[in-house]
Amino acid sequence: MAVSGQILETACKMEQRVNLMFLVKLGKTFAKAYAMLKEVCGNECLSLTQIFEWFKRFKEGCETTESDPRPGRPSTSKPVENIEKIGELIREDRRLSIRGLAEITGIDKECVRKIFHESFDIRKVCAKNGAKTPHSRVKEVKNEHLR
Repeated sequence: MAVSGQILETACKMEQRVNLMFLVKLGKTFAKAYAMLKEVCGNECLSLTQIFEWFKRFKEGCETTESDPRPGRPSTSKPVENIEKIGELIREDRRLSIRGLAEITGIDKECVRKIFHESFDIRKVCAKNGAKTPHSRVKEVKNEHLR
């Protein structure tokens, strides 16, 4: 989905939450509020569960339509420095594996894999017959990189 589509979808959800808050303040029941939102929004309407959760929040006195921050690990981004660092290491030694690059740079293996696929358009990392980086070589490259 394009970024503009995501923004539009988020704006639509926010609008529905504002409308739901208004209906709660008017003293409408959940069933009535759900029916009204469904009539206005049609297929773009929030799910029944979402409407119930927001209805309950507004009924309890919540005044914000912003979602609560989600717990857990934040999504990781690919800073330009990481992309450049991995690109530099690949140019130095094309035999380095994803695991080896992750150990050398201290970046998560999955992030390294995504950088390979999305930034460098490399689909296959290691070929057969010893293309994986020997453990001793990883340590050597890591030491060189840290200097």
